[in-house]
Amino acid sequence: MARYTEARCRLCRRSGEKLMLKGDKCLTRCVFDKRPKPPGPQLGRRRRLSDRGIQLREKQKVRYSYGLMEAQLRRFFAEASRQPGVTGDTLIVLLERRLDNVVYRLGFADSLSQARQIVRHGHILLNGKKTDIPSCLVQENDTIGWREGSRKTNYYKQLVENIGSKTTSQWLSIDKAKMEGKVIALPTPDDVGIRYDTAAVVEHYSR
Repeated sequence: MARYTEARCRLCRRSGEKLMLKGDKCLTRCVFDKRPKPPGPQLGRRRRLSDRGIQLREKQKVRYSYGLMEAQLRRFFAEASRQPGVTGDTLIVLLERRLDNVVYRLGFADSLSQARQIVRHGHILLNGKKTDIPSCLVQENDTIGWREGSRKTNYYKQLVENIGSKTTSQWLSIDKAKMEGKVIALPTPDDVGIRYDTAAVVEHYSR
């Protein structure tokens, strides 16, 4: 499957805001702070975006933030539209429940892309079983830990030293001594702190 391989800072510049695609590096060494304009040649005054353009931009922001391909996001939207409640909020909550995102929110990785790689390489246990599917959705009371063999790696040893300075989302808890996380409740829109115009995303897919 095709995957975006160019500089991630270009995605932030294209979206017009920081998407935190590099984790903590976005707070210290961010290209967007120096060059907030879109990549490519500058053609003078920017034209006002149409309603369709705004919908597309908001949809792309969601896709970039969660590192998804278009087909993946469409599948999540289809699932969100079948569930009760506000479709846009449900979509973001579903994306938050992805295993790679949970690994990132627990502080086991510095960025979402790094968390996805950790999951794919089989380092993570979900309820005691090795799970290498980043898109797997966690449930309430699920536990997320490290495979025994992965605890011997240099990355894990460095993580143990630094985990104390990392924060965890409110709907998750972490036992830093055991390096094990738990889903204490499914996330809500308030827990996620949605920063997208989800109504525009819904309009984009509902046209």
